[in-house]
Amino acid sequence: MITLTTDFGLADHFVGVMKGVILRINPEAELVDISHEVDSYDILDGAFTVAQSYRFFPPGTIHLVVVDPGVGSARRPILVSAANAQFVAPDNGVLSTIYEREPDAQVRHLTRERYFLRPVSNTFHGRDIFAPVAGWLSKGVEPGEFGETITDYVRLALPKPRRLRNEDQLRVEGSVLKVDKFGDIITNITPEDVPELFSAAPPPFRIIIGGREITRLCQSFSEGGPQEAFAILGSSGFVEIGIHRGSAAEVLDVGRGAAVVLEVRTMNDE
Repeated sequence: MITLTTDFGLADHFVGVMKGVILRINPEAELVDISHEVDSYDILDGAFTVAQSYRFFPPGTIHLVVVDPGVGSARRPILVSAANAQFVAPDNGVLSTIYEREPDAQVRHLTRERYFLRPVSNTFHGRDIFAPVAGWLSKGVEPGEFGETITDYVRLALPKPRRLRNEDQLRVEGSVLKVDKFGDIITNITPEDVPELFSAAPPPFRIIIGGREITRLCQSFSEGGPQEAFAILGSSGFVEIGIHRGSAAEVLDVGRGAAVVLEVRTMNDE
C-alpha cells in the first residue's frame, strides 16, 4: 500500500502522473490518497497531515509525501524507515513530526539514480524521484539499495505550548496549528499540557483567542448553541475551538499561528 500526501490539488495532472509512474513499476500497488489539499508550499501543514494519518494504515505502508517548495535546489530526497512504515519525501522538515514519534527511524539519502526516471526534471521530483522510489519499494527493493544513511536531516522546531503556574492559576500559552475545512481552530494544546481541564471535576477556565474569551468545554459539536464558540477535544488529540455548523475561524477572525492562551483556576478564592 502506498499513500499520497501533496499540495498539488486536483485541478492539474500532477497527482495522476505520479500514480501512473508507480503503477507502471508495480501494477499491483494499492494507492490511497490522504490529501492533495495541503496548503501550497506549507511544510508544517504537510507535517501535520502525515502525522495525523500514518498510524492508521497497515504495517509496511509506504507514505509518499510531496510538499516541496525547494524542488530543484540542493535539498535532498530521502527515505525514512520506521518500525511499521516507510516515508519517501524531500528533506525539508516535512517529516519532523515523524522523527518525534519514531525516534528509532532510519533516514537515507536517495542517491541511486537507477531507481529514478530519466531525465530528472528540476521542477517535478514527485514524478521523477519520489514516485518511482515508492514504486520500487512496494516491489520489495530493500531500503539500503536506495542510498546511505544520514544523520544531518532537517528537523523543524514545531511550536510547543508554554505552561506557567502561579499560586491559584495555570496559564498555557499556545498557538493555532491549523484551521480545517469546517473552520474549526486546531490549537497545539493537548490534554497532557492541561490535565486539570480534563479531570472528573474540571475547574473554571477561559481560553483567550482573537480578542474573545471562551469558557465552555463541550463533548461534541452538537452541544454548542447557535454561533457559540466553545472548546472541544478534537480527534487529532488537540484542543480545538469550534462552532456547531459554523466557522469558528471566520467568527473569531484568526488563522494559523494566532496566539491562544488557556487559563485554569487551580485554587478556590478564599
